[in-house]
Amino acid sequence: MVGAKGQLGRDLVQVLRQAGHQVVGTGHADLDITSMATVRTALAGAGFDRVVNCAAYTKVDEAEREPGLAFAVNCDGAGVLATACAELGVPLCQIGTDFVFTQDPAQPPRPWTELDEPQPRGVYALSKREGELAAISAGGPLYLVRTSWLYGNQGPNFPLAILRAAAAGRALRVVADQEGSPTWTFDLARRLARLLELEAFGTYHLSGAGSTSWHGFAAALLAEVGLSADLTPVTTAEWAAPAPRPSYSVLANRAWELLGEPPMPDWKVSLHEYVERERNLAIAAAISSASA
Repeated sequence: MVGAKGQLGRDLVQVLRQAGHQVVGTGHADLDITSMATVRTALAGAGFDRVVNCAAYTKVDEAEREPGLAFAVNCDGAGVLATACAELGVPLCQIGTDFVFTQDPAQPPRPWTELDEPQPRGVYALSKREGELAAISAGGPLYLVRTSWLYGNQGPNFPLAILRAAAAGRALRVVADQEGSPTWTFDLARRLARLLELEAFGTYHLSGAGSTSWHGFAAALLAEVGLSADLTPVTTAEWAAPAPRPSYSVLANRAWELLGEPPMPDWKVSLHEYVERERNLAIAAAISSASA
């Protein structure tokens, strides 16, 4: 597993090991995925059944200032891994993003399916789409899995940032005109673990069911935790972030459903379970850090 120290990677390593699988996890300090020689050496003779690429440059705004680094990790790294895996005949699971889709303002929004053509905007989205294409072009067995609005118990993510700000008494201005599907990394990890057991290669969307705005997500989170805050909705234009964001990036998990597997839970159900699980762990740590 590449990117095993990120929030999705940590949960996936745990889920796979609990299911009885042997997992070798690497972080960016352990393996340079942009080096073909290094990756070939790491994979050669190891006898891996699957390789999962959870590594990504995910700093959306910073990517506009660091396009070289974003493309090196998200595009070149994905291509190197896919090529090395294809040479060995080892299936690769490449994690993608909802950001590759752009809503046409002239068309009514509808959930994006695996058959829809991506139209990425911004360096981050472009680099992730080029990574998808590089992985596909390698020609090996591939699970391409797009997901959206990930959050977990590690690293920088939206819920923990909101809770830290609220606990510190800061006023919260949160975008209310972008719609997507919050996805708990633990839910995604369980579905990925199941997918990796199958020989059903192809493109999949795996995200929380239903949708909301970032403002709606923040409001639901604060209500679940029982924390009050000065929460104000703002528009994307008012927020004025350096990088463009999709106004609508809800994913239809159609290919997964066609496998006959249990669907991803509604995002509100997952949020409730996340809060119950992390109330005395990651959530408590985030709240206490605000007053430290």
